Amino acid sequence: MLPDDSNDKFVDLLNEKGVKLIACTFVDNASVTRVKIIPLRKLESATRFGVGASSLFAVFAINDHIASSPGFDSPSGDMRLIPDSRVVIPLAFAPGWAWAPVDQYDQEGNILSVCQRGILKRVVRDAAAQGITFKMAYEPEFTLLDDDDEPAHKGPGYSHWALIPAEEFIHNLVDSLEEQGILFETIHPEYAIGQYEISIASLAPVQAADMYILLRLTIRQLARQYGYYVSFAPVVIRGEVGNGCHLHFSAWRDGQNLMTGGTGPEGLTEEGEALVAGVYEHLHELIAIFAPSVLSYERLQPGRWSGAFTSWGWENREAALRLVKGVVGTREKAANFELKPIDGTSNPYLVPAMLIASAIDGLRRDLHLPAPIQADPATLSDEAQALHGIRRLPTNLGDAIDELECSTLARTTLGDDLFEAFLAVRRLEWETFGERDIDELVDIYRWRYG
Repeated sequence: MLPDDSNDKFVDLLNEKGVKLIACTFVDNASVTRVKIIPLRKLESATRFGVGASSLFAVFAINDHIASSPGFDSPSGDMRLIPDSRVVIPLAFAPGWAWAPVDQYDQEGNILSVCQRGILKRVVRDAAAQGITFKMAYEPEFTLLDDDDEPAHKGPGYSHWALIPAEEFIHNLVDSLEEQGILFETIHPEYAIGQYEISIASLAPVQAADMYILLRLTIRQLARQYGYYVSFAPVVIRGEVGNGCHLHFSAWRDGQNLMTGGTGPEGLTEEGEALVAGVYEHLHELIAIFAPSVLSYERLQPGRWSGAFTSWGWENREAALRLVKGVVGTREKAANFELKPIDGTSNPYLVPAMLIASAIDGLRRDLHLPAPIQADPATLSDEAQALHGIRRLPTNLGDAIDELECSTLARTTLGDDLFEAFLAVRRLEWETFGERDIDELVDIYRWRYG
């Protein structure tokens, strides 16, 4: 919340920009972005007292059915959605509208134990207390389809031919993003038909998650103005490689990037190696958070650059953890890791929260990485995989849920309430859709994650 003496000035500024309505969003445990809309005149009240919503949003599933979890097993209860007025952003593509992320509170003014954004804030604070800060950037892939359900382009992948149908849309998308404070770095047609990928600048973790939500909102809404529907689902067109949502991250101490300039493997510092080793060790048990939908496992396959095995390597696009060193002269700022198994059905606050918690656990325990690999891990012998600590990640959501349920790190980090609510939502999804065929799954998920 802004200081009282600045609230009026801030509202006046928004009014001068023509803002009438504010879309306040949060992302639930099904990773669906939910929204409450308030008029500008209610912003000051909302930042003090919140906007009411059912507590059961903690256990809403992808199909809007409601799971049951301790504390969320009756229709009673209220959460207060409090917009972060420091992040109220007028929407460049929608005159009269602004957007803000919310935190979830109870009626006594306490942050709720199931607030995903609140969990990320706490994990960031805990890391900072140990002198470690993180920079992160989401890199989503998305698919454009026209009103006839035809892809915006049919390849060749990465080519100018694939760019031509979306040139005007992309030009205005970049303008809108930069007007909203999202620093665009690259965008290009991707491998699959109708598919594009966008990269934006790195930020502190909470900001990165917030801007990712705004990025998706901007892409989705602006695409409609150009006659396209957009989907961030893991598979949009059967037989294609599907959409990922890679997360780039680096860790820092006292202004030094711990991912470069050291004596560890591939130039990692000792602390950098320990941090990444923590992510490596916990990856298998956390895949239900990183790839949390039934359809995620249609994408998370060997040979698709999705990171289907626990492995790491320098610029290895089949590795789950890809080290990006950057070119000579930029590495002090640019060196980072890319976590590849993530897709657009994941919660953008829970993913970095668990990544940071994993990394800090690795630092605390002084973990070490196995030797990096440059080969496709699927081509290695069983002996070579064992030597490098390589394991195939879970191949379906049911197995991933079983792994997560046994994760002490996840339960400790998320707390019992959020941990159990997340599991309940994902179990309901698995029980409902786990046996459906791929065509039906694509139809179900395509527009739930638009």
